[in-house]
Amino acid sequence: MKLFDLRGGVHPEGRKDLSVDHHIRALPLPKKLFVPLQQHIGAHAIPVVNVGDKVLKGQLIAAAQGAVSSSIHAPTSGVVTALGDHVAPHPSGLPVPTITLESDGEDKWVATEITDTPFAYSPEDIAARVAAAGIVGLGGATFPAALKLNLSRNSGVQTLIMNGGECEPYLSCDDRIMRERAVEIIEGIRLIAFAVAAKEVLVGIEDNKPVAIAAMQAAAKSSSVKIVVMPSMYPMGSEKQIIYVLTGKEIPAGGRPSDVGVLVHNVATAFAVQQAIRYGRPLVARIVTVSGGAIKTPCNVEALIGTPVRELIDFADGFSQAATRMVLGGPMMGQQFTHTDVPVVKGTSGVLALTADEIGQAEASPCIRCSSCVRACPVGLLPLEMAAHIRVSDLSGAVDLGLKDCIACGSCSYVCPAHIPLVHFFNYAKGDLAAQERSKLKQEATKKLANARNERIARIERERAEAMAKRKAAKEARERAAAAAKAAMETA
Repeated sequence: MKLFDLRGGVHPEGRKDLSVDHHIRALPLPKKLFVPLQQHIGAHAIPVVNVGDKVLKGQLIAAAQGAVSSSIHAPTSGVVTALGDHVAPHPSGLPVPTITLESDGEDKWVATEITDTPFAYSPEDIAARVAAAGIVGLGGATFPAALKLNLSRNSGVQTLIMNGGECEPYLSCDDRIMRERAVEIIEGIRLIAFAVAAKEVLVGIEDNKPVAIAAMQAAAKSSSVKIVVMPSMYPMGSEKQIIYVLTGKEIPAGGRPSDVGVLVHNVATAFAVQQAIRYGRPLVARIVTVSGGAIKTPCNVEALIGTPVRELIDFADGFSQAATRMVLGGPMMGQQFTHTDVPVVKGTSGVLALTADEIGQAEASPCIRCSSCVRACPVGLLPLEMAAHIRVSDLSGAVDLGLKDCIACGSCSYVCPAHIPLVHFFNYAKGDLAAQERSKLKQEATKKLANARNERIARIERERAEAMAKRKAAKEARERAAAAAKAAMETA
């Protein structure tokens, strides 16, 4: 099929060979699991267990709060030992509300509903079961999957695109899951397509994954699912970019894929959907790439949600040398961390321990106006101009230049010969804008409450004055009546 050329983009060194040829291995059962209540976009989940409760693997331990949220389930059987804070898988390292679970060593599943006819469920039932399983986008965005299904079905999505690009360097978890679990992934894809009534199903896989491509083609042979081989380029796996490359459709600024009749999901998400619908299993584990020059034996592991990162590193035989930078996810868009007690969460695709040579640290120097960042930007923005506005705190000027359309892919920073951390400027500015927006909403809410209070006081005073006027009028009427009666008696 015809492919459309991706604007901009870069070709960072892949380094996928470190881990891609190693089969997925199950991580030994941890003694303790630390399960954060916020592992998704939206409101955090609400605990439905208490300290001392015994739980089974797959049992609901925290319920979704509202439409944009996701439920959380026990990754193994054991006892809830704490409902408190634990270090977050975030650069800040600040603690977040967490359920601590001590394993009983049995890894015993809760009773689940298994079916041999998953396509007998209605589209609404499939979405409801996906929601109940706590499935989120496993490509990194962690948007609640069921919400995307419902929104897409209601908006009349025509094309389902499954993202098997995995364009981030080092990461090979999607490559491995496509090699080893292609049949299950294809069934999950077909279930998603059925749930949204998609007329066309495309699976985009970069051409540097020949074994995965062959496995997926074989699994999809008797279905309407089309495996499309895409050129290897970063950020090919980004939602807007893969939609354009495969369909030629551009999402308008501030828009969503559904605006152009498209739904995008990750291939690992499709596997999770298949497990939830066919076997009734919620999302309690994920495939994680453990790699980087500082790791002795890079590999791909299946880790339970809540497993401390240090256990993944130990499973990979530990460090071969001191790591200069630790990253959760990929090196381009991942989150840096320093504390190996941080847990694996639903969005953790990789644990990277990078050396100084790999990250190529260098001091930033003044911009030389070479426009390399402009050519590399896949969205067609002007990174050097946006950064100039942000430096002088002119956020509105940066917004006018398209700051909100930036996908934070890091291509501009990667090619900058002056080593200016451009994407850091943009992430900072977006955070500042979000804080300003929250402050504005708070001020508006406060003003609304103050106006309502003033209106209430004015209404009470008005009603009181009206009541006093009525009482006065009634009194005067009684006095006039009494005077008239007295005058009539005197006349008589």
